[in-house]
Amino acid sequence: MAESDQHDSDRTEDPTQKRLDEALGRGDVVKSQEVNTWFIIAGATLVLATFSGGMSGGLNTTFRGLVANSHQIPVDGRGLLALAGRIGGEILAAIAIPLVLLVLAAIAGNMIQHRLVWSGEQLKPKLSKISPMAGMKRLFSKQALANFVKGLIKLAVIGGVMVALLWPQRSRLDGLVQTDILGTLVLTRSLALDLLGAVVAILALVAAADYLFQYRQWFERQKMSMREMKEEFKQTEGDPTIKARIRQIRQNRARRRMMAEVPKASVIIMNPTHYAVALQYDKGMNAPLCLAKGVDAVALKIREVAEAHSIPVVENPPLARAACHGRDRPGDSG
Repeated sequence: MAESDQHDSDRTEDPTQKRLDEALGRGDVVKSQEVNTWFIIAGATLVLATFSGGMSGGLNTTFRGLVANSHQIPVDGRGLLALAGRIGGEILAAIAIPLVLLVLAAIAGNMIQHRLVWSGEQLKPKLSKISPMAGMKRLFSKQALANFVKGLIKLAVIGGVMVALLWPQRSRLDGLVQTDILGTLVLTRSLALDLLGAVVAILALVAAADYLFQYRQWFERQKMSMREMKEEFKQTEGDPTIKARIRQIRQNRARRRMMAEVPKASVIIMNPTHYAVALQYDKGMNAPLCLAKGVDAVALKIREVAEAHSIPVVENPPLARAACHGRDRPGDSG
């Protein structure tokens, strides 16, 4: 546990986009259960406010017909099955749209927090899930403490709101025992909508605060140490040592190709030791062609190759410096 804490303390750098994408691929996403709860309760409130009248009216008509015509309904084996199927169909038809809305609300509660993720990583068996030490650590973690405090606050606030809404209605509630069923349903629906509206408003604040907390916890989990940053850089950009070696190899190959062109030169223009330019000129050319150029050690190597092939060397410092620092014409190989 000490090593794990030490490892977590080393994670001081913000995660890269690659790290965040890997977390998403593992199914490690920001998820607040309070946001899901809010969407479901808000959906239930919408269903109750919009469809309760139609649902109750349709079911009321169905059951009134059953009661009124009960003496004509066959209740033998086949008739009883037909009756059960008809009642079930009526109930499903009445609640189908509300159920679909509740399912969509539950899906929206997840999609608004993160895009859809298909991952089996969370289903893999892990020893940490059954480890007593890991369980104790989760039990007394910051997340568990936050959930406990959040539950107490929700219980206190929602309980207080329910009392504040129902207490003025206590006399009407006492009289429900003498009220007909229709009046009872009307009052119950009205009080339920008031309670649900207040709960939705309170849970909206709780869900927003919990989402920010969950996001911060998730972001802290994704943070990286300097070692992890370096390893990721090596994986994405390549090892700097290897890249430098490759660059050196390419430069050496280019230098060898350039030196292979020097024997074709007509003249070498030099500043005695620092600059050298190998030029090729044939009749009919508009201007000399630069075959190779270089400074210091490369310049001396060009002169060495030129002397080995009996190519004349002309010392002209201004021209040599200008040629080495200037840009080649298109087609030059220097």
